Amino acid sequence: MEDLSLYILDIVQNSINASASLIEIHVQEDIENNKLILSIIDNGKGMAPQTVGKATDPFYTTRTTRKVGLGLSLLDAAAKASGGGVTVSSELGAGTGVRAEFEYNNIDRPPLGKIDDTITVLVACNPSIDFIYTHTTPKGSFTFDTREVRQKIGDLPIDYPDVINWIGGYIREGLNVICGGGSV
Repeated sequence: MEDLSLYILDIVQNSINASASLIEIHVQEDIENNKLILSIIDNGKGMAPQTVGKATDPFYTTRTTRKVGLGLSLLDAAAKASGGGVTVSSELGAGTGVRAEFEYNNIDRPPLGKIDDTITVLVACNPSIDFIYTHTTPKGSFTFDTREVRQKIGDLPIDYPDVINWIGGYIREGLNVICGGGSV
C-alpha cells in the first residue's frame, strides 16, 4: 500500500466486520522521540488470545471469502521496514486495539496520505458507526468526533452530502493548523 491512510481503511474494515459501533483512530507524530504512532481501537466483538497471536500472520484469516489475511501483516511489514512494529491487543466481547509504530524519519516509512479523505469516506460509508479521530503533532492536537457532529446536526443524517462536505473541510482545516499546512 502506498500510504498509511490506506492501511487505516483496511484495519478499520476489520473493526466494522467485528460489529464495532465506536472506532477510535489516533495518529501521533512524536518527532522528539522519532516516532509516528498509529492506533486503531474498537469496541467490536474482540478476538480470542490464540487469534490475537496469529493476527499478523498473512496465512491466517477468519474471513471466509479468502484464505489469507493481508491487512495486519502488511501493516506489520511496513512498520518493521521502518524500524517499528505492530502490536495487537484484544478481549472477547470488549474490542480490539492495533498499535503500529514507525521511525518518523525513516526513509521507508510510508507517508500518512490523505487522512482527511480517509476519515470522511469512513463516516460517509458507515453512518451508523461513531468515529473519533485524534491527530497529535508538536504543534498541537486535533480531534474529530462524530458524536459531537450528531449533536450539532440534530435530525439531519451524518451522511447527508452537505454534512460530509463540511466534515472533510473541518478535518483538513484542523490538520492544517497542527501539521503546518501539509500532511506527513
